Amino acid sequence: MMMRTWKQRFFALAAVFAVFVAGLVAGIVIMRSSATFGPQTARPSQDHNGTTQLESRARPLPEDNDGSFAHVANAALPVVVEISVVEVVEQRSPRGMLEFFFGPQPDTPQQEFERPGIGSGVIVRRDDSAVYILTNNHVVGDADEIEIGLFDGRRYGAELVGGDERTDLALLQIDTPEEVPIATLGDSEDLQVGDWVLAVGNPFGFHSTVTAGIVSATGRRAQQAGAGLPELPDFIQTDAAVNPGNSGGALVNMNGEVVGINTWIVGGRSGGSVGLSFAIPMSQAIEAIDQFIEEGRIVYGWLGVSIADASPDSLPELAEDLGVLDRDGSLIMGVYRGSPAAEDGIRPGDFVYDIDGTPVEDATDFQRIVGAIPPGEQRTFSIVRNEAEQDITVTLVERADEEEIAGAQDLWPGLTVVPLSEEIRNQVGIDPGVSGVAVAAVHRNSLAANADVRPGDVITHLDGSEVDTAAEFYQIALDGQAMVLRLLRQATELRREIPAL
Repeated sequence: MMMRTWKQRFFALAAVFAVFVAGLVAGIVIMRSSATFGPQTARPSQDHNGTTQLESRARPLPEDNDGSFAHVANAALPVVVEISVVEVVEQRSPRGMLEFFFGPQPDTPQQEFERPGIGSGVIVRRDDSAVYILTNNHVVGDADEIEIGLFDGRRYGAELVGGDERTDLALLQIDTPEEVPIATLGDSEDLQVGDWVLAVGNPFGFHSTVTAGIVSATGRRAQQAGAGLPELPDFIQTDAAVNPGNSGGALVNMNGEVVGINTWIVGGRSGGSVGLSFAIPMSQAIEAIDQFIEEGRIVYGWLGVSIADASPDSLPELAEDLGVLDRDGSLIMGVYRGSPAAEDGIRPGDFVYDIDGTPVEDATDFQRIVGAIPPGEQRTFSIVRNEAEQDITVTLVERADEEEIAGAQDLWPGLTVVPLSEEIRNQVGIDPGVSGVAVAAVHRNSLAANADVRPGDVITHLDGSEVDTAAEFYQIALDGQAMVLRLLRQATELRREIPAL
């Protein structure tokens, strides 16, 4: 296996510092499967509070099954709808031959154009006259007009109840007193690799198309494939033919139960299916239905930290320095001022391996667990700090919107350090007599960035004390006081101060 240089790891860390690593697989195209961008059907069971429940277990196939999927298709087709959307966009209108040859001119007026698109959805609930359709956010999130087409030809105007980019889920509502079929929602946790499944949707506008395949894998992460994809779900991978227009449609087991929402594909250069399609498991989508209806959005808990993986594949030197190289969990890289983490004592350098009895596998797992904690509730975070285990109880608050979080300027300290290994010394040309830690990444909206700390700087002293290891750096930083840094930048000594947490 080819080893990465420290510079490559620096760039990788810079990409994950806020949350995750995203890679692009050469020679393939990562696509959302919507053309916009780029026996009897039963009602799902509900508990006494009216919330939608999953079928507890997938039932076995009938003994007299002849190998046909017709009975499955007959159950699934009526509950999958076609979604037609129109997005109004503004563009400059070409003005004759001048712009044909020389491009848009400064005085070219803006005009509105309608951009049509098509996708799919699944009818998941009815409350009186309100009928709810679950789909993907990327299908309907920017739409100005939405129309629903049922399997039997009926059409209705629809309204967006709520959408969420992090899960790529959205809920639509139509109102009708007429009878409408409702999907049976199956438990995706019962799926096994090799199980037959059907994908039902409207690829390229071909209404009510059914394709078959098997479950190729479960627990797939979008970060393993490319950027710009929903970050929270663990996807079901299948080899069913899924194409643009299938987005939001149903992944169905052999009992006609919807076990997933088809969301994205890995396609060839032409954009067509190559047998790599991915669906959001219904076990992860089910809670979104209730939240959309009750809140109009998914409400996430917020801890107030930036995180990264510290593993043999990402930051081995740092993980070894902190004594967590062979452990599963997520490393706290920064803490936002005034956040629950800051107030309740979580600090940079802490390694979280369990949250209230739920083991943490990695940074993605950490974010999913924290996001599912209702605001106002307490949870116990089990951490490794200074190579010793301890528990910290934190009360979470409601997560702000993505734009507000991205624009925050108070991440503390806003930098990540790694040990000065021989590899780093040789690459950068640092004298063997220099002790310190290297700055691997600086968050662009952070207190360190405001103090002009840069990636590649070597921190030799913190608050007047010499720093030889990353563990020493984070131990001194535990008190959250203002940091006075002595840096070495290309043989030049500098002093930088980062305000207190």
